[in-house]
Amino acid sequence: MTEAAQTNTQPVFNIEKLYVKDLSLEIPNAPGIFLERENPQIDLQLQTQAAPLEEGLFDVTVTVTVTAKLQGKDKVLFLIEAKQAGIFQIRNLPAEDMETVLAVACPNILYPYLREVVSDVAVRGGFAPVLLNPINFEGLFQQQKQQSQAESQATEAVKH
Repeated sequence: MTEAAQTNTQPVFNIEKLYVKDLSLEIPNAPGIFLERENPQIDLQLQTQAAPLEEGLFDVTVTVTVTAKLQGKDKVLFLIEAKQAGIFQIRNLPAEDMETVLAVACPNILYPYLREVVSDVAVRGGFAPVLLNPINFEGLFQQQKQQSQAESQATEAVKH
């Protein structure tokens, strides 16, 4: 095999671009909410998406929605929604590995940037920094796979 042919079959994984796809901060009860002294209860929603752009290029997005409410009250201090995205060049990977790379490896690269964006937006909104805990994307991926397998087995059982 020639050196050029070998190079063409080597796995390729490159970060082409990292960017904030969407960002919003809502403070529905401002300015009165700034007079409250209680520590908020933080609710976190997390989602990942991957979509092909063209041959070998993929857009991966990690979305987080952070809602801070006063404990015991139904008052929202703030709501932050942020989408951190990246364009990744991924080539010459076995098809069975592609799903794992898009669901685990890419979000692992994007998440630290997302954590920084959320913390910065909270501070700029007049609140204490929001420090998001690390996420085990591999564990989430395995959990989702098991859940979808269980659902498809249940659907098959209902059909018979």
